[in-house]
Amino acid sequence: MRVTLSDPLTLIPGFERAHREQSELYPATVPGWQPVHTVYVPADRFDADTVARWGGEALDLFARHLAAPGDLAGLLGTEDDLAAEVHRRVAAKLGREPVEDLRVDFEDGYGVRPAEEDGHAAGAAEAVAAMHAAGTLPRRWGLRVKSFADGDPGRSLRTLDGFLTGVAERAGGLPEGFTVTFPKVLMKDYLYQFADCLAALEKGLGLAEGALRFEIQVEATQTLGFLGTGLAASLGGRLAAAHFGVFDYTASCSLPPHEQRLDHPACDHARHVMQTAFAGTGVELSDGSLAASPASDSGPDVHALWARHAELVGHSLRHGFHQGWDMHPSHLVSRYAAVYAFHLRHYAEFSHRVRAWQEQREAGGGVMDEPATVKTMAAALRRADLALGGG
Repeated sequence: MRVTLSDPLTLIPGFERAHREQSELYPATVPGWQPVHTVYVPADRFDADTVARWGGEALDLFARHLAAPGDLAGLLGTEDDLAAEVHRRVAAKLGREPVEDLRVDFEDGYGVRPAEEDGHAAGAAEAVAAMHAAGTLPRRWGLRVKSFADGDPGRSLRTLDGFLTGVAERAGGLPEGFTVTFPKVLMKDYLYQFADCLAALEKGLGLAEGALRFEIQVEATQTLGFLGTGLAASLGGRLAAAHFGVFDYTASCSLPPHEQRLDHPACDHARHVMQTAFAGTGVELSDGSLAASPASDSGPDVHALWARHAELVGHSLRHGFHQGWDMHPSHLVSRYAAVYAFHLRHYAEFSHRVRAWQEQREAGGGVMDEPATVKTMAAALRRADLALGGG
């Protein structure tokens, strides 16, 4: 083949540097298991039986109000055979692993209680160690500390230090799966300051470098302004996730109270900015919560709560957010039902189309898949396998 340029690489002398930077910014790692939710429990209401109690309450609601798969089909708007499979999986999940990710909350759900916080931090550490010893500690766990934006970082760090020190002493080290939630990040500098504190705690506790990672909460319009290229890399791998805070965020947008909802267009915009900022970085994304519980124990009220929650979970999933917050035992039922239905609904179709592409044959039905679509379907199947593995 005849060419015009004799040595084209001399025209791009900065390529190797740019490619190295690309690899650092966008490591392109294959996503591993990610919890489908994070359960938040105020520190004063948390003990070693919390997870078992939530699971028991969720199973009781499930047994009384979704006894038959047909009830679930109507709730989710799915066909009967899919509802039957989802029903079976939800019952098994609630009995075996009702909570995948747990946060002991010392922020909004807890309040300002300076005289009590030390005691609750120590009690939470004792409870976590007991759960670890009993094999009941969720795969992911941790705490949410107070925000530096409150003007008292000492309180935030004292609670984190006491909690981690207490767990490590009682459990003989730090159990796997720990993360800390850093809320209301209004200034970019707070991220680096918090990361430095985590490094100091690692050294003091004798932990491996990078063992302590954190997730930020995107709860204000100001935060969106400094999310962008290089943020995750600049934090040295400590940034594990970004969680969206719907109520604080919608308040920062001056939305009226009745419009503080996950499916508001303002929230869609914020989530899309988060996706753009963290695409390819390995930072996980999580949506927010529904701040509601059943109005009563009656069937219609419980079903209404489940229907609304399942609708919001589905909205998050369709927008590429595969995790969200659950704030009440009833949410576990609709969370798992919506997640399982979402993954199972297209599983067979995606499997067929990916195999057809791999075997270089027609998928049928007039489908012409692009390579990017096949890659997306393969990723969806992997995510489904990981999510469905516990159900």
